[in-house]
Amino acid sequence: MAVKKDYYDTLEIDRGADETTIKKAYRKLAKKYHPDTNAGDEQAEQKFKEVTEAYNVLSDSEKRKLYDQFGHAAFDGNAADAGAYGGAYQEYHFDGGNVDDIFGDIFGDIFRNGKSGSYEYHGFGGGFGGDSFSRKGADLRADVSVSFEEAVFGCDKMISLQNMEKGDGTLQTLQVHIPAGIESGKSIRLRGKGMPGVNGGACGDLLLKVNVGEKPGYERRGQDIYTTSFVPFTTAVLGGEIRVPTLYGEVICKVKEGTQSGTKIRLKGKGVVSMKRPDVYGDQYVTVQIEVPHNLSQEAKQKLQEFEQIYRHGAKKRHAAG
Repeated sequence: MAVKKDYYDTLEIDRGADETTIKKAYRKLAKKYHPDTNAGDEQAEQKFKEVTEAYNVLSDSEKRKLYDQFGHAAFDGNAADAGAYGGAYQEYHFDGGNVDDIFGDIFGDIFRNGKSGSYEYHGFGGGFGGDSFSRKGADLRADVSVSFEEAVFGCDKMISLQNMEKGDGTLQTLQVHIPAGIESGKSIRLRGKGMPGVNGGACGDLLLKVNVGEKPGYERRGQDIYTTSFVPFTTAVLGGEIRVPTLYGEVICKVKEGTQSGTKIRLKGKGVVSMKRPDVYGDQYVTVQIEVPHNLSQEAKQKLQEFEQIYRHGAKKRHAAG
């Protein structure tokens, strides 16, 4: 069995180090070796366990006295007066975020005792996972569905969720603001609406994943909107104007003479507002589709045939001239 390293050496401190020095040393090493900042590094994970175990002992005055007198035997049952102590270890995991913020949260929960500028660690036997210090509650996740227009313009939604604070299965109604321009798959954070904290710790947050419904005839790509407009055959040939529906009402668009099917018309600023800059909007792109006439009268067919003959005759003359 491998011989355990001296706890003072593990924290890289002198045997006469005071409480402040011990805390400072542990904070530095825990930040350096934490598994969430050393993913897949088994050596770093082992180091983190060692510094946590060392801190659990040296930060408690009674356990430190036992360790100074009996060494590691004080906690493995080999010393007559050692008592029933044992080290423990539990990991914290985080979904992204700045490393400094992560450790600020950890140490704020572990050491804070309510006095400005003063910190204190309580308890032993649970490591980070002990029940003798306050800890923020876990975050919860849920879904909220909104319509295409609600996502574009923003809205307030009323949702009902199980009351996590009471824990009795009752429902609580929350009003959620959906910001204008939000996309499907994005999440809204409701602070303090997650699981209750431990020993007076703050409640966790509720993360609402937004699912945006579809709107027939409209396709969203980021801040831009794509639609299709059907243009009469004669308007495409001769040019003219058409009415195009947008998210903000109908607009009149000019169609150039000889417009072909598949042509795109850009309507500047008729897209979706930016969530970050409320003065910036995307565009709407309208794809032109030419309507082919059907169920024509005999007279209309005759006119089209005359048109075809004139057009072909003109095409031959242009070809000959070219």
